[in-house]
Amino acid sequence: MAAEIVNPRSDSDTGQDGGAEPLDSFDPAFALHRGGKMAVQATVPIRDKDDLSLAYTPGVAKVCSAIAEQPELVHDYTWKSSVVAVVTDGTAVLGLGDIGPEASLPVMEGKAILFKQFGGVDAVPIALDCTDVDEIVETVVRLAPSFGGVNLEDISAPRCFEIEKRLQERLDIPIFHDDQHGTAVVTLAALRNAARLSGREIGQLRAVISGAGAAGVAIAKMLVEAGIGDVALADRKGVISAGRADLTDVKREVASFTNKAGLTGSLEDALAGADVFIGVSGGTVAEEAVASMAEGAFVFAMANPNPEVHPDVAHKYAAVVATGRSDFPNQINNVLAFPGIFAGALQVRASRITEGMKIAAAEALASVVGDDLAADYVIPSPFDERVAPAVTAAVAAAARAEGVARR
Repeated sequence: MAAEIVNPRSDSDTGQDGGAEPLDSFDPAFALHRGGKMAVQATVPIRDKDDLSLAYTPGVAKVCSAIAEQPELVHDYTWKSSVVAVVTDGTAVLGLGDIGPEASLPVMEGKAILFKQFGGVDAVPIALDCTDVDEIVETVVRLAPSFGGVNLEDISAPRCFEIEKRLQERLDIPIFHDDQHGTAVVTLAALRNAARLSGREIGQLRAVISGAGAAGVAIAKMLVEAGIGDVALADRKGVISAGRADLTDVKREVASFTNKAGLTGSLEDALAGADVFIGVSGGTVAEEAVASMAEGAFVFAMANPNPEVHPDVAHKYAAVVATGRSDFPNQINNVLAFPGIFAGALQVRASRITEGMKIAAAEALASVVGDDLAADYVIPSPFDERVAPAVTAAVAAAARAEGVARR
């Protein structure tokens, strides 16, 4: 007999006698989330009055006074340099869209435990009950003294671009919108290895990106920075080009450094003869359009849960296929990037995360694959224990080389 699904917000879902059966009695996802997925844990013992007097008053006053006189000591005598704020407004949560701050918390908690599991970085989920750009910026600025970095998460475009830019201007700690840059880093790493497998350089490739939101724009910028031959983005109205009169400011900027070939028309039109398809938009790409791509093409169809091109279709025409799903080879997963990027930045107390640091992260991630490179292995698994140390070391070294490290 099938269990009745109860609305999580229903007052009848109490789990008490006489109430509806709790959701976690039949769904393991709810069972895992009961009570939340994380907690705060002390790193020092409080066993007796001596411990108490050191951890709190009066001993804590000495530390507070020292920091007041030398503010930089906050990094040595508090958790600031090892903790990240994971900040959202709940407007673009996974594939669920604008579901609000409370409903975003399970994802933010998940992000926080991934920081810890894969990068050794403590993180605190912060879901803001506001969506105004000014309010978000001011709120994060006021929270910043408690954190060594800020990971912006699941904030809708185009507001996410302005929020990140303004926070980078206001704060001297790493500000990183993972939906943009984490996706771009892992995509570049996979593309480097796909190119290496085929005996080509990135500069020989022409890519087409489906989706001109946060991820699509960031991927385009990073591919251009890495020296790709050409890249064009397509939104719902077709290929973004300088001649279009309906472009937002962000898309107008994108048009200024992409689509050197001057392509117009639909996404399918742009795919004819293209070497790379990168999907970060959802929707479905017709098989005929995939078939029109260049021989030995790469298809990175990363929409979840339904890739823009199903792998079974993509494999008919492409030499390398990647998705955003864990049940297919070559998963483009942000967890490969953001824990190590923040760990490296915090390690050297970087004032920001530069393009060079992101490129270094992508190169380090690609290098983990090494001689095991194959069509079904162009990107390592998140559970490969070499990933985070490699990315951390590369990011820390790049921060020093670019002059943004403070130790």
